[in-house]
Amino acid sequence: MDLTVKYPTERTAWNEALLQLPAPRLLQSWEWGAFKSRHGWDASRILWMDAASDQPRAAASVLTRRLDPLPLRVMYVPKGPILDYTDATLLDAVLGRLEQWGASERALFIKIDPDVQPEMPEGQQMLASLRARGWRRSEEEIQFRNTVLIDLRPSLDHLLMGMKSKWRYNIGLAERKGVTVRSGTRDDLALLYDLYQDTAQRGDFVIRPEAYYFDAWGSFMDAGLAQPLIAEVDGQPVAMVIIYRFGERAIYMYGGSRTVHRDKMPNNLLQWEAMQWAEEHGCTIYDMWGAPDELDESDPMWGVYRFKKGFGGEFVEHIGAWDYPVSGVGYGLYRAMMPRVMAAMRWLHWHRSGEDR
Repeated sequence: MDLTVKYPTERTAWNEALLQLPAPRLLQSWEWGAFKSRHGWDASRILWMDAASDQPRAAASVLTRRLDPLPLRVMYVPKGPILDYTDATLLDAVLGRLEQWGASERALFIKIDPDVQPEMPEGQQMLASLRARGWRRSEEEIQFRNTVLIDLRPSLDHLLMGMKSKWRYNIGLAERKGVTVRSGTRDDLALLYDLYQDTAQRGDFVIRPEAYYFDAWGSFMDAGLAQPLIAEVDGQPVAMVIIYRFGERAIYMYGGSRTVHRDKMPNNLLQWEAMQWAEEHGCTIYDMWGAPDELDESDPMWGVYRFKKGFGGEFVEHIGAWDYPVSGVGYGLYRAMMPRVMAAMRWLHWHRSGEDR
């Protein structure tokens, strides 16, 4: 295969090339790399072009982080690389270049987590190539491995009929009980964070400082790639979702709510309004962003999964995160230390939460 490799340094050229490839992902977009570069990562981008036609064949937005104070790095290709995964020759060329780059950057390892289904031909080819080249199934998932997808191509009436009856009823109930939904703006960023923080405290999960989310939400709103929707009762905000879009995929990436007025089912109406917004903006897939690793009622995400599945979506399993250990010894030490680091972070979160109460 005759390929040329480019390193784009301009937003439009990168995104246009990415959108010509199969199933491009938001986390491989120029905007996501730029956003992460403002929060401790360096973003670099590789584009593989067909030498004869000059058409894009593969792309990888690579995030690199230095492990201070050591002169070592970790590398991560979020939801990528993007290519035709059934093309074994192309796949080996892409993985080979990533492996070489990791060595030149003195990285401990390179992590990838492409949205590839293991039971599909592309998944089988991907897994075979990764194992043959020495990649290892990672114990550390950065993104959710699995998700729930809703096909937005049928009519709105068809989408409603595809939901469980209780979910349709709750959408109507919310409307009858006076829940309204409005589009959010940058002026709502503090409100959005407040709702998200309320949810985090109830769910006992760690969130980042306010400035991080103001950037994560605001910069994508400015780029036309994100839209908050806010549910209100008598003018009082009670719940929110933030929907991202890239190509034909919309993603429900963030949500938050208060306990007040939960009996009026604002979250059901918000999801329905979000699907309609996505369809109006040319999206054909609504990605509900996150599902259990295993379909087991003991999984901590089971309740969230039941809520999402009620909207008529399909559970989709992916191959998950895979690491290429550039340094075998360093990678082993990293894997041994990370559980301790994460345990310390959880303890600190609980300790601070107790002080706040």
